[in-house]
Amino acid sequence: MAFNSRVFYVIFIYTLVWHLGCVTFSLCSEEDIACLRALKHSFEDPLNRLTWSFDNLTAASLCKLNGVECWNDNDNDIRLNRLSLVDMGLKGLFPRGIRNCSYLTHLDLSGNNLFGPIPEDIAYLLRFCVRLDLSNNRFSGEIPSSISNVTYLNILMLDNNLLTGQIPKEIVYLRWIKEFSVSNNMLSGPVPNFVNLNVSEESYANNSGLCGGPLEPCKYHRWKFDYSFKSGFLVGYVISTVVAVTVFISYCFPWVAVKGKKKITIAAMVLLMIKRMNKKYEADQLNQSPPLCRQLKIAEADQVGKEIAKLENLIARMNLAFISNATNNFSEDNVIGMGQMGTMYKSTLSNGQPLAVKKLHDCPYLEEQFMFELKTLVRLRQSHNLVQLLGFCLESNERLLAYEYMSNGNLYDWLHPAEGEPRRNMEWPLRVKIATGVARGLAWLHHKFEIVHLDISSKCILLDHNFESKLSNFKQSMHLNPNGECDSTKEFCGNREFWHLDFIKEDVHSFGLVVLELITGKEPSEIDKSSYSFERITHLSESSSKFPDYAIDKSLIGQRFDDEILQLLEVASQCVHPFPHERPTMLQVYKSLSKMIMEDEVPEIGEITETE
Repeated sequence: MAFNSRVFYVIFIYTLVWHLGCVTFSLCSEEDIACLRALKHSFEDPLNRLTWSFDNLTAASLCKLNGVECWNDNDNDIRLNRLSLVDMGLKGLFPRGIRNCSYLTHLDLSGNNLFGPIPEDIAYLLRFCVRLDLSNNRFSGEIPSSISNVTYLNILMLDNNLLTGQIPKEIVYLRWIKEFSVSNNMLSGPVPNFVNLNVSEESYANNSGLCGGPLEPCKYHRWKFDYSFKSGFLVGYVISTVVAVTVFISYCFPWVAVKGKKKITIAAMVLLMIKRMNKKYEADQLNQSPPLCRQLKIAEADQVGKEIAKLENLIARMNLAFISNATNNFSEDNVIGMGQMGTMYKSTLSNGQPLAVKKLHDCPYLEEQFMFELKTLVRLRQSHNLVQLLGFCLESNERLLAYEYMSNGNLYDWLHPAEGEPRRNMEWPLRVKIATGVARGLAWLHHKFEIVHLDISSKCILLDHNFESKLSNFKQSMHLNPNGECDSTKEFCGNREFWHLDFIKEDVHSFGLVVLELITGKEPSEIDKSSYSFERITHLSESSSKFPDYAIDKSLIGQRFDDEILQLLEVASQCVHPFPHERPTMLQVYKSLSKMIMEDEVPEIGEITETE
């Protein structure tokens, strides 16, 4: 029996070591498999061309899937690095699950029916992308300025979409760009002047508002653009270099073993792949579609009129002359904010009541956005911790939205005062109150109305005279429509499970970052999420020493709130969990935070139940 026990023990240890070795090896593709699963669930595939099966999938068989290409270093490590889903007839939004493909260098989604905005955090989703082709789809909205932070881009193809606004001037910081096209969109303003690339006129074709470069000279404010670019060229070049070096350094962890002898970073591995790509890229032969610019059709205009008539029964329709008078004819002195959609003015009614009035830019393509935000905010009237819409105006091509005025501005300005301004003190109980209010507002959005915000940040959290937090800025938000087909880019008609994992839990993640901002007082871009892992939180909770400098705002040190700070850190840690399905719902978060404040300050959540 003793002999048999020893044999059994040896066999057990051998088997365990063997399995651990297999697990270690298989982990190289687990993220890639999760990425492909998320992509498949995010797309509608009416032509059944996305024939991916994940049964008994290995790293080797993954590389044989349709549209998937892999990279390996002398057979030491196999990872997905190219994804080409061209002309497959796929429908849906830009797949946020792509962030799990951490080694991806080439993404080609051209020739499909993808719609909605290009994500604002595109640089986070595609950190090491070299080639990005989104042409021949129906992407709308503005090109996000953050695309300039996709540092390694060689090729960027955005032609034949529904993109509006200006090409972000920051795009010139793409130092290695070789091909660029935005033809057949609805763009306007001056074209960029890349440092190492001469863009042809064809790459800007059929954008009637573009000017400069190979196109007709800009007639207005050209001097301002030229001056700002030329005078800031040196600064811009230095910034781009620093960004590239910072990105490289910031990914020095985790390390990746190569041949068991040396270690390289993911960023270094991507650069190694780029160096191996000595061949010239060939421009894709894309079918040219007619210009997509159009005005509202008569039938569409009639539909808008009918919707407006219904909304007039629910909310006040204001007179243009009345609002103009209240804003002193939209005086610059009354401007309190500017955004992509328009300008925000402070107005004062005859009875002394202040309002915040958003005046949308004079562009017919904002009609859908105006109607969406109007209908959304009307639906959310009297909801907790959401900014309240008080009226609207649609007159003489002017589109105006009137909101309750938030006298204490936004949370970002409180935490990060402008240079030269004194730092304003924000006590710990107030920070908890603000976080709890935001959690409550998101719980209402997610569980009561089945709406996701998708743009949560300290800048969109407004504070009234009592420092009650209110969520604003719903331009990126989206509704769940589980019945029938979607007739708007602002609706999601896909799988409910994907809705929760990729949209609801994205809001939860963004909320977690805001909580970390409240605790640390750091700029959002400075927050190191890896410093707030479960392991680090556990270490802090077991340590008898004070919080380290990185973990807490200096103004909170010595205020005897360490236990509550730790509780909030734990909540934030759960919200930014790397796996979406492990993150809590906002209703669970709200209930956790409610326990931290005084009983008489806990607002009722109402009849809300989990919808997952």
